[in-house]
Amino acid sequence: MSVQRYPLAGVTVVSLEQAVAAPYATRQLADLGARVIKVERPGGGDFARRYDTTVHGHSSYFVWLNRSKESLTLDLKDPRGREILHELLDGADVFVQNLAPGAAGRLGLDAATVTSRRPGLIPCTISGWGTTGPWADRKAYDLLVQCQTGLVSLTGTPEGTARTGISVADIAAGMYAYSGVLTALYTRAVTGEAHPVEVSLFEALAEWMGQPAYYTRHGGTQPPRLGTQHATIAPYGTYEAADGKEVLFSIQNEREWAALCTEFLGGPELVGDPRFATASDRVAHREELNTIVAARIARSGSEEILKDLEAIGIACAGVNDVAAFLDHPVLAARGRWSEVAVPGATVAALLPPADLAGLPARMDPVPAVGEHTGSILAELGRTEEEVAALRADGVV
Repeated sequence: MSVQRYPLAGVTVVSLEQAVAAPYATRQLADLGARVIKVERPGGGDFARRYDTTVHGHSSYFVWLNRSKESLTLDLKDPRGREILHELLDGADVFVQNLAPGAAGRLGLDAATVTSRRPGLIPCTISGWGTTGPWADRKAYDLLVQCQTGLVSLTGTPEGTARTGISVADIAAGMYAYSGVLTALYTRAVTGEAHPVEVSLFEALAEWMGQPAYYTRHGGTQPPRLGTQHATIAPYGTYEAADGKEVLFSIQNEREWAALCTEFLGGPELVGDPRFATASDRVAHREELNTIVAARIARSGSEEILKDLEAIGIACAGVNDVAAFLDHPVLAARGRWSEVAVPGATVAALLPPADLAGLPARMDPVPAVGEHTGSILAELGRTEEEVAALRADGVV
């Protein structure tokens, strides 16, 4: 499919990006057809390239986050490298950066400076704690932010806390940066005004902490850590079946509670039991309720349990590991897998989750470090001799 047919065809994004948050935002822009020029350090490039080597020698993080982009290497400490970057920005629509605190300002690449000569450019700044405030100069990474927002205090079991198993703060920031850039592009198209976008990992994940924040502020105590159990709904969680496999189900309303009691637990009297009469009562008497539910589930195999719960209209499922998720029948039946080229190989990749009817997903290759340096510099008018000299000096 021609790139010109994609929704963001004609939009150019220049990104000084590393790790997860900014690359996730720009990959989604690339998914929609934007030209994303990823500026990397000469030599090693984005340090996320070296997080692991599990995907045919490439990092699983990098392969996930960087398809459909062009890679340009520039030494921004060299004036010639900064000059090239500024030439790119002169022709760009969006500039994304998540450099270390203060680095963009020192390079003259902060939002105020880059827009002073380019009023139509949309700068997007992704930071750890915000560009102002008492923590503006602090570095951040995902687990730090999970800890500071209180997420880690909610995750785990009564015996101990646990990190969320994916880079949830980075992903949240990347999603808000992506939606913020889309909003800014739309606003510019409608009004002609280009608004800078700023997102911090901390404030992105803080938004996702909304429910426990309200619960704690107005309830006087925070939701307890309960493993797979739910802090404010019961029964809700995993239970072990007779074959040793875990089954997950939840009760969302009074109809489901009545059905569970009469048609699965075999105890219609439980419906009116004052210990379990309301959702709040069931949470208050969670241990007693879990004892009843666990005893029933332990009498049957997991497949039988799931069949019985589905028959009475209660949402339920087994507990997959990642390998089982990869083979999930829904992904297969809905054709959610495609292929993406990485240097030296081709790998299976999930399609973007938002389908646009009539527009196939863009799934272009993951670039090698500096793969497009020569072609981009040629676009900017550099001769082969000039490019060779820049390479020799380590500028690109």
